[in-house]
Amino acid sequence: MESLYGIKMCYDIVIIGAGPAGLTAGIFARSKMMKTLILEAGRVGGQLMSLYPEKGIHNYPGFESVQARKLSDRLYAQAESLGCEIRENEKVVEINDGDEELIVVTPKGSHRARSVLVAIGMGDFRPKKMGCPGEDRLSGRGVSYILPVKEELVGKKVVMFGGGNSAIEMALISDSVTDTAIVHRRPEFRADESNVDSLRKSNVRALMNASVVSFNGGDAVESVTLEQDGKTFDVPADLAVINIGIDANMDDLKKWGLELTPGGLVKVDVNMGTNRNGVFACGDAVDYPGKYKQIITACGEAATATQSAYKFVKKPYWA
Repeated sequence: MESLYGIKMCYDIVIIGAGPAGLTAGIFARSKMMKTLILEAGRVGGQLMSLYPEKGIHNYPGFESVQARKLSDRLYAQAESLGCEIRENEKVVEINDGDEELIVVTPKGSHRARSVLVAIGMGDFRPKKMGCPGEDRLSGRGVSYILPVKEELVGKKVVMFGGGNSAIEMALISDSVTDTAIVHRRPEFRADESNVDSLRKSNVRALMNASVVSFNGGDAVESVTLEQDGKTFDVPADLAVINIGIDANMDDLKKWGLELTPGGLVKVDVNMGTNRNGVFACGDAVDYPGKYKQIITACGEAATATQSAYKFVKKPYWA
């Protein structure tokens, strides 16, 4: 029987987001033989592919080190091989209540679902900008928010901006093939001690307590002007990579009728359930006391959320 939306197919679960959390949820859903659809507003991979595809990840179990792009590719391949239907560039605009089902609406059509799992990470995010003269004009011409592949770094003077794990790890990648400096506005890095120790042992030049005055150059970046201890000076640069965080847009969560925390993220219970019947959530989109944002955390939450969705849909005798 067709629904009011004229769609015959009904999925056991529709997963919104194809980052590590969403793909992991798909893998677990298919292990339980749930008919699974994964919808991704952009490209599969989430932040791994959009912000730091070349970064090495050193704290994901089972890998001494794995490139972000390769981890994303493996998760994608595993989810697809198990039978997940995955659609890129299909943004969810509504999650409506149907007749004993949920209707997930996108510009390309509507999908019936017996359960929905929200795994949108930081939503429609954009890299944060420095807001300095020359940044916008030279964007794409030496000012970047993503580290290029190693082969494109050779022979260039690279200046990295940021103090977190991603910035340091990208600086170390760059240092393996070319002259690299990292600029941080505080006296200490906020990254993990192991990354800071690796940085100290490398040839990366660390410029602490330094702020950016401007990005300089004609058709391309030639230098950056910094201020440190009340003095300004220029650092030669062919590539300036900015990694100071992201501006998240989580407005979709409100449109979908989800109860949010004071911080604007999804409020979940211990089973990753939301205030809406049949809607679950996991990953960076959710918040709770003690939340620790890591890839492995998002994947663990995805397993819990999928188990909860399975119980909701299949109602096994043991649940």
